[in-house]
Amino acid sequence: MRNQRIDNATFLKKTNLQLFVVLLLMIACFFTWSENVMITRAIKVVGRMGMLLASYRVYQSIVQHGAVDSLKGNNPLAILFYGLYLLLGFASLMWSTDVGYSALQWFMTSQTLVFCFFFVKSLYLLDLYYKDHQIRMYNLVGNSAFALILVFVLGMWIAPDVFYRLTHGGEEARLGGYLMNPNELGMLAGVGVAGLLFDLRRNHHRWWTIFKLLVLFYGLMATGSRSSLIGALLIIGFHVLQSEKRKFALGAIAVMIVVAPLAIYKVVLKDGDPERMEEVMSLTGRLPFWEALINEGLPREPLLGFGFMRIDYKEYFQGAHTYPGKMTHNTFMQVLMNLGFIGLTVVFFQMLFTFRAILREDSEKKLMLFCLLIPIIINSFTEFGIFGESNYGILFYQLVILYISFQKNTLLTLRQKLHLKRLGIPMLSPL
Repeated sequence: MRNQRIDNATFLKKTNLQLFVVLLLMIACFFTWSENVMITRAIKVVGRMGMLLASYRVYQSIVQHGAVDSLKGNNPLAILFYGLYLLLGFASLMWSTDVGYSALQWFMTSQTLVFCFFFVKSLYLLDLYYKDHQIRMYNLVGNSAFALILVFVLGMWIAPDVFYRLTHGGEEARLGGYLMNPNELGMLAGVGVAGLLFDLRRNHHRWWTIFKLLVLFYGLMATGSRSSLIGALLIIGFHVLQSEKRKFALGAIAVMIVVAPLAIYKVVLKDGDPERMEEVMSLTGRLPFWEALINEGLPREPLLGFGFMRIDYKEYFQGAHTYPGKMTHNTFMQVLMNLGFIGLTVVFFQMLFTFRAILREDSEKKLMLFCLLIPIIINSFTEFGIFGESNYGILFYQLVILYISFQKNTLLTLRQKLHLKRLGIPMLSPL
């Protein structure tokens, strides 16, 4: 019995490391690590497919170790409507004016969903068969975000020309460079904050976790992302409202009192510069662009749009009085343009059923999922977002959807029992 406990402890430690590395590399595959287009495409396509296979291998190793995949479906409408969204996107290849681009975007979005399917199933099987294990989705997400943000924070000092992006005629430098859009990088930092705050709540390596949170906030500030900063502050506020631990709540309030005013003045209001304030009010020119999309672009294809991730017949949409754009900088506007009002209706109900399902979960799971959603939903109003072109915001949203799509089932079928017997594996007792 003692040897079995030692074996399980070693297995869980190994599985935790595998899940962390797989998620870390999967997120890293969304970055543009090379100026060479072919190398970048190889990383993004081959790398993500490799991580999909790796997530399946981790899932298989858990099953081979004695767990049985007897999970049942849960909250079917959330995943059903996401499937309808992908089905409509696939059908749109028939009318897209750039089938190759639409097909690639559809494939990558579908591929991350399969990755998340095996990743989440692995977490559920660990919960079902291993008592008191310490593997948590929020810890894996938080640590993956921290590792990547740390690379950029170190890079900004070692190779600023690579890791910084100059904007406004060189007056402002934003962390991210051309490796990653600064707003998307800020969103990743916000997701990391959302995950690691739960480690702080459970007093998991407290001072190491505090250090990681400080690095994430430092990186977030360096990106200059207003939306991500607001998202991070909302996450802290959300934790304070839900916390039953007085010390944690007081500490979080103290941090907000010190950080929030300076951060908002520096990042959101841009030191109160009148010209920059006008830029903020127009969402850096997005509002006129959205108005042009609705008035000039949408009437051409109102019902089914221009095709998956297409916003015009041409590669770029050019309004009469706006800059040309390939994407809308708003995930809901993106859906409206590429899949029309029918697509937007499907997305609306998909999100409705997702939020309804989350509200039905237990308090900790509900808090975790809402905190993960805060930065990616806020980001969705100004960037690629959860229904936009392939990005890791989609990956995080799919993790949330699938995390509410399974439930535990301790009853094994005869076929599952025979399978275990054939493998010669003693059946673990589910909790």
